Amino acid sequence: MSADDNPSDLIDARIAKLDDWRGSALARMRALIRAAEPEVAETVKWRKPSNPTGVPVWEHGGILCTGETYKDKVKFTFARGAALDDPARLFNSSLDGNVRRAIDIFEDDAIDEKAFKALVREAVALNASKAPRK
Repeated sequence: MSADDNPSDLIDARIAKLDDWRGSALARMRALIRAAEPEVAETVKWRKPSNPTGVPVWEHGGILCTGETYKDKVKFTFARGAALDDPARLFNSSLDGNVRRAIDIFEDDAIDEKAFKALVREAVALNASKAPRK
C-alpha cells in the first residue's frame, strides 16, 4: 500500500481540498465518529477518475456510514440507518428507503453532537449483533 492509498490520508486530502465549510463539516463529523467509536476503521471506497479520493467510509463490523460532499451539502449515510432509533430526528434524507438513512448537513447547520455519537454507537452495536458467530 502506498501513501496515496492510506484511507486516513485520502480522507485528510479530501478535507484539505474542500477549503470551505464542507471541509470543516466533514472534519467535525469525522471527529465525532472517532470519538463515539475509537476502534472505527476508516476506509475509502468507490474511487474513480472523476473522484480520485473516493468516498470516506467508516466501518466497524461492517459499514457504519459514508461521508459524501456535494456543492450544497455534506451527506452522512448510515448503511443500516432504517434500523436505528433516532429520537433526536437527525435523519433528514433517504427516509423512504428500507435500509439506509442519511443526514444532510448544509452550511451553518448545527448538529446535535451527543445524538450523532449515539447513532454511531447504535450502528456499531447493530453491526455487532449481526456479526457471524465464531
